[in-house]
Formats: sequence, C-alpha cells, structure tokens
Amino acid sequence: TKFQQFQSTLSDFNGTSMIIDDKTFGGSLYQQYLQAMAWLESKLQVAYKIEGTGPREEIWEIPLTVFKEAIINALSHRDYYEQGASIMIEMFDDRVEISNPGGLLPVVAKDFGHKSMTRNPLIFGLFTRMHLVERVASGIPRMQEAMREANLPEPEFHTEGMFTAVFKRGISIKNDTVNDTVNDTVNDTVNSKEQEVLDIINQYPGLNSSKIAELIGKSTSTAKRYLNSLVRLGIIEFRGAQKTGGYFKNELHE
Repeated sequence: TKFQQFQSTLSDFNGTSMIIDDKTFGGSLYQQYLQAMAWLESKLQVAYKIEGTGPREEIWEIPLTVFKEAIINALSHRDYYEQGASIMIEMFDDRVEISNPGGLLPVVAKDFGHKSMTRNPLIFGLFTRMHLVERVASGIPRMQEAMREANLPEPEFHTEGMFTAVFKRGISIKNDTVNDTVNDTVNDTVNSKEQEVLDIINQYPGLNSSKIAELIGKSTSTAKRYLNSLVRLGIIEFRGAQKTGGYFKNELHE
C-alpha cells in the first residue's frame, strides 16, 4: 500500500513566487532522503579548491551537512498521521526552506535545541543504525555550527504548525575568490563553466539541458546546475514546453 503522506515535495522558485522546478518523491524514507539530497546538489552552487597534489575539495554555497541533518530531522520527526501533508523542500533565490508536518512536541518546545523527543522512535532508531543520526538532540546544534563555520547566518526555525528550518543563501560563491587554486576560476559575474554554457547558448539558442551537457562534457545534472545559476542571475531564460523547449539569452539583460 502506498500512503499519500509518505512523500516529499521539492520546489525550485525563480525569485520568491514562480516555480521553475517541482518534484514529488515517494518510495522508502531512505530513498526519499537520497533523492532529496541529489535534487539539492543539482540546484546548489559549488566551487572546487585544489591545494598542491591533494584531492579537490568541494565548497558548497551552503554546507551539505546542514541539509543532511535537516532532511533526516524532517523524516524522523514529522507527523505521519496528517493526511495529505508531505515534507516540503523549497529553494528560493535567497534561502532554502525545509518543512515537515506536525511542529514540535510541547515538551521539546520548552527546551528547543537541547531536548529531543521523536514522534517516530522506530524511524529514528533505523536512521541511527544506518549512522545517519549521531545522538539525540544534536542535529540543531550541528546545523548551527556548520552555518557559522561557513560564515553564513545561523538557520532560522519556525515551530508554529509546520516545523520549518530556513537556511539563508549568502553572497554567491561565484563572486568570491576561494583561493588562488580554485578549479573553474571565478570572476565578477559567472565562473568559467557557466561562461562556456553562456557562449554555447549565444551561438546555438534554444538548446535543451541534455544537448548543452553533451557539448560541455558534463552530466545533465551538472549542466542544469550551471543553467539554473544563469537563470537566477537573469542572464538566460527557458522558453517553451518543458519537454521541447530550450534556453535563450535574456534580451532584457545587458
């Protein structure tokens, strides 16, 4: 039996209102976790740092550990008896919000961030055995610490009705020099790979993400990340139906 409430809904907004990507994931809770993380990674900006001969380091605009904690928290603590409700992951130009039905239990609300009591001890126990949860009541402090270490505002938590965690997207990592050895050198507007994508769109307007991925030698999900970044900057736009449309230079952008 498939229960409607055992789902996660993910939405990407252009600005603060218009949805440009909307997905609903079902399956097991672990599958929902993996799919949600993959979706976020396809949307977030990332730079690469290489020091000497060591492996490259990924630098995400918001640390991935923050989302791992928030998604596991939402799956573990949501109210599964609330019909028609689902976990919501919403990405805006300036923030990412992760919400789950049910809000906080009263005993937890009195000492939020220090005391934990889950509605779903079996689910919480399962994630603990899978090493996706460390210890009780440690998720909120870890999210706060990760944001501080990334020099980003601490997450905001809203506990009325739905429990919602809000993560601010700071200044784009594209516009900051990570160090002298960043892979995909950045400049004041777009990084080198995004510039390559933009050059292709200027030369061949109307291509879809799959064709652009082929031309730049990257996966489709990586190409979509570059394209979404250029869309957010207002440099390009998508025109036409989802299956047959393509990307064009935004004529209003100079």
